[in-house]
Amino acid sequence: MCGIIGYIGEREAVSIILEGLKRLEYRGYDSAGIGILKEGKLSILKCKGRISYLQTLLEKKQISARIGIGHTRWATHGEPSSRNAHPHSDFSRHIAVVHNGIIENYQELRKQLEKEGVRFTSETDSEIVPNLIKKFYEGDLRKALRKVIKILRGSYALGIISVDEPDKIIAIRNDSPLIIALGKKENFIASDIPAILAYTRKVIYLNNGEIAVVGKDDVEILDKRGRKVAVSPEKVSFNIELAQKKGFKDFMLKEIYEQPSVLSRILSQYVKDNRIDFKTSGISPSLLKSIKEVVIIACGTAFHAGLVGRYLLETFSRLPVWAELGSEFRYRHPVIGKKTLVIAISQSGETADTLAGVREAKRRGARVISICNVLGSSLIRESEAYLYTYAGPEISVASTKAYTAQLTLLYLFSLYLARVKEKISAEQSKKVISYLKKIPQAQRKVLEREAEIKEIARKHLHFGAFLYLGRGVNFPTALEGALKLKELSYIPAEGYAAGEMKHGPIALIDEYRAVVCIANDSPLYEKMFSNIQEIIARRGKIIAIASEGNEQIKRLIKEVIFIPSVEPLLSPLLTVVPLQLLAYYLASLKGYDVDKPRNLAKSVTVE
Repeated sequence: MCGIIGYIGEREAVSIILEGLKRLEYRGYDSAGIGILKEGKLSILKCKGRISYLQTLLEKKQISARIGIGHTRWATHGEPSSRNAHPHSDFSRHIAVVHNGIIENYQELRKQLEKEGVRFTSETDSEIVPNLIKKFYEGDLRKALRKVIKILRGSYALGIISVDEPDKIIAIRNDSPLIIALGKKENFIASDIPAILAYTRKVIYLNNGEIAVVGKDDVEILDKRGRKVAVSPEKVSFNIELAQKKGFKDFMLKEIYEQPSVLSRILSQYVKDNRIDFKTSGISPSLLKSIKEVVIIACGTAFHAGLVGRYLLETFSRLPVWAELGSEFRYRHPVIGKKTLVIAISQSGETADTLAGVREAKRRGARVISICNVLGSSLIRESEAYLYTYAGPEISVASTKAYTAQLTLLYLFSLYLARVKEKISAEQSKKVISYLKKIPQAQRKVLEREAEIKEIARKHLHFGAFLYLGRGVNFPTALEGALKLKELSYIPAEGYAAGEMKHGPIALIDEYRAVVCIANDSPLYEKMFSNIQEIIARRGKIIAIASEGNEQIKRLIKEVIFIPSVEPLLSPLLTVVPLQLLAYYLASLKGYDVDKPRNLAKSVTVE
């Protein structure tokens, strides 16, 4: 993996592909490359490092064409290097391929090709694909590709060009996202929508096993057997302006500041006259009436949202709820069935482990709904119903606004399910909704403390490790705060339930480790305050998140970030914001790229 862009048309392909690759940088990458066809010749340029290095190479070579493919690579097989970068070609340099995904049986296929005389130049699994296509090629790329996919095991999105058929790009998708974008006398392939937003908003989302034959003037979609598939293009709902920084230094800072408006947007979409209305999402009482248990499947930050969701669903609906990591769920033979509701959460809708968990749940008869930020994504298409987060494009690798959007929808869904199950009254639901409506303004008040949080970060730049502690519904917030710090600043950080501190983590506390304590007003505040006193007794350095007016904390701790006092159950929508800013500044003040942290990809499309 990580990013694919292809172009065929009447304009200069290299500049369009290069611009598309730049718009895919947010996904994370370690190398990049471009392949073009011109006058019966295949030219490939690639390099390790930033796209700016590739741009310099292209400017020196001064190559041009009307058809080409490009790729940003995030290493899975073979180290980051120019020879492992994409595109890869066959040994005769007739066919070039860009690939996202993992070919699981590549070693046995590679050995067979080597026996047949093929010499490989890279360490990747991807290089077998153009060589297999060449092996089966008899004048028709489509037929050759259909033979190849019969022997491939794994996930892949492929973009293919060939000197033998220079008027088309062939694309195929299997468990790795790929779209076809339609222009006027030009067409595109891409792994993600931002790559093509500058040129068109008409797209076709490929389904698993579908092959696209993309020409300048037309696009043909085929199934695995080569039969034509009727498709209708869809219009992308967001535009390129939403994927720009708008005066902010980084996308992450912009996205942190967008959270109040995202929350307000969600409430305006799903709350009518203080009643939750999910009609447009496909969620109805008939879908939920027979449900006896709920399983939440997610990965990374979305999993932390799911952990909060577990508290909410159990509190309001009184059903048993489990939150499961997508990467573990399907491997432990889950005991679920027709009366299980699975809620799958993913910003991109393409997280491989979450999708695998969803497919396993469906095989076992569970009902599936999803919370997602990308319409037309694989997750939404796999779900019976979905809740769209309305967060707009999230470009920074570290998730911020998508997280609080997911939380907001979990609050609304928890109330909705509780009403269906008759566990709360309409008045109780309206009361919580009224509290939710106050959160955007409370978030804005926290954002006003940005300079103060930046200064706290500056004072803690020399700390080599951090411990995050929270209780109850803010235990997941502690996990999320620690994850953000690790992602961005590369400082070791751990999140714990504060009640577990005496069961091990207390051994780590000394004057060299900072401890972030989430101590907002809540029924568990006194217990949290006891933890704080234990840390102080061991000379621990504390950064506290506390509710405004807490004089007890103010007298005891030097570094306190005060937040407005809100209903305790809603506090995760607030307590996470200062932790996002703290992580942002602990990384940015060290000079790190907060939008593209090392080794990370925005959308993890391989298991």
